[in-house]
Amino acid sequence: MPEIAIIIPHYNDVVRLERCLSALIENDLSDCEVLVVDNGSSQPLAETQTKFPGIRFVTEPEKGAAAARNKGVQETSAPRLMFIDADCLPASDWVTVGRQVADRADLIGGRVEVFDETPPPRSGAEAFEAVFAFDFRHYIEVQGFSGTGNLITRRDVFEDVGPFRGGVSEDRDWSFRATAKGYHLIYEDGLRVGHPSRQDWSALRGKWRRIMQEMFGQTGGSLRARIKWALKGLVMPLSILMHLPKVMTSPKLSGLGDRLRAGGTLIRLRLLRMIWMLRQAIGLEI
Repeated sequence: MPEIAIIIPHYNDVVRLERCLSALIENDLSDCEVLVVDNGSSQPLAETQTKFPGIRFVTEPEKGAAAARNKGVQETSAPRLMFIDADCLPASDWVTVGRQVADRADLIGGRVEVFDETPPPRSGAEAFEAVFAFDFRHYIEVQGFSGTGNLITRRDVFEDVGPFRGGVSEDRDWSFRATAKGYHLIYEDGLRVGHPSRQDWSALRGKWRRIMQEMFGQTGGSLRARIKWALKGLVMPLSILMHLPKVMTSPKLSGLGDRLRAGGTLIRLRLLRMIWMLRQAIGLEI
């Protein structure tokens, strides 16, 4: 019987999926079952399946990573669950570290290192993401949730908490439900995966539009929640002043050009988020 089930949701990203699987099979998978759950991609997967005969592929017709992850849990039997996304790159010791730390907590999130897929110089979006994207330590230790691109839990915990829910920020929602039941969440820096940065403003804007929709959906939509959301939106410009020093001093950026592009993107995005939040508070689409 396998000890670990590794679950990978996928939709129309074959190149990155194959990159993920190539890195994954460099790990020790001796006690693992690896499952790719495809969300009904239009891109064919037959060639990918031939390249990776030791990995099982199933299809989940319901759209969304939440449904795909739930299908992955249903289709596997191992008592330990490891989640990673198809566009992520697991470190060569990702599974080994997972084994070592698995008993330290009920939920364990790890480090996500951002990398660029394009040659220098970085775009504003890439420079911004290098500084601010995927800070799992902050998510876990300050905000109280872990992303599902690098997460370990147990099957009994998952069954008790219940499946991921679509239509919301499923990782935040699931983590909050788990910790509300008393399950312990920790950060493990040695549990490492890589994630590509968003390459341009359009991709970054799309990411944050989705996040803001999910976060607003979790407020409940009451009048009090809308007022609170609007007030948070109004103070969003202050976060620019708080975070510009981080951009100017970040060791993840090289040169003045990187810093200026990241700073400009920070200003543009925070002002856009303010507008979105005010529109959401009064019932308008973003």
